[in-house]
Amino acid sequence: MGKILSNFRNTMVLSVVLALVMIIGYGMHNPAGFSGSFYQAVFRWLHVSFGILWIGLLYYFNFVQIRKMPDIPAELKPAISKYIAPEALFWFRWAALFTVLAGLGVLILRGRDYAENVLSFGMAGGYQVGVDGQFAMMGVGVYLALIMFLNVWGVIWPNQKRALGIVEADADTKAKAARTAMLASRVNTLLSLPMLTSMAMQQTLFG
Repeated sequence: MGKILSNFRNTMVLSVVLALVMIIGYGMHNPAGFSGSFYQAVFRWLHVSFGILWIGLLYYFNFVQIRKMPDIPAELKPAISKYIAPEALFWFRWAALFTVLAGLGVLILRGRDYAENVLSFGMAGGYQVGVDGQFAMMGVGVYLALIMFLNVWGVIWPNQKRALGIVEADADTKAKAARTAMLASRVNTLLSLPMLTSMAMQQTLFG
């Protein structure tokens, strides 16, 4: 067991295998079997799993790295900028993409009517007070997540490439890019709790 746990890849492979065993078990015990509801559950599991990685790294950047970088001695900063930050940004941006794709998978699997109502804030076919409010609340969460995703790929990552020297840039451009990336990351941090509120409370209250 020690050999497995001392190797990150092997640890994650085993974790995925165990999760797949449980997923198959849920399918076998589901009264409807491996039906549409089962695949909804699978995509929701993917959505949550990738979302934990995405938002976890967003919080790492904002709770730890950005705040503590000014305190790190200049000679030690390359350890962050050349090794840790590029690796973290790799998982960060791809987790964002797969979180959104899995979330859209859940939306599609719940049916066209549900998707149209969520994406239109409950106004598809006319808004009914007391009926369509749940779709409006879920729609807010979906669009906040999409804004955050576009922010990752359209603002944070392009500017981080310049700030970290992955793309060549002069010192002034690097400084401006670093600030732009930081502010964009803070926007996502600001939007993260409202977005997560929508996702968590929607599932609990409305299913």
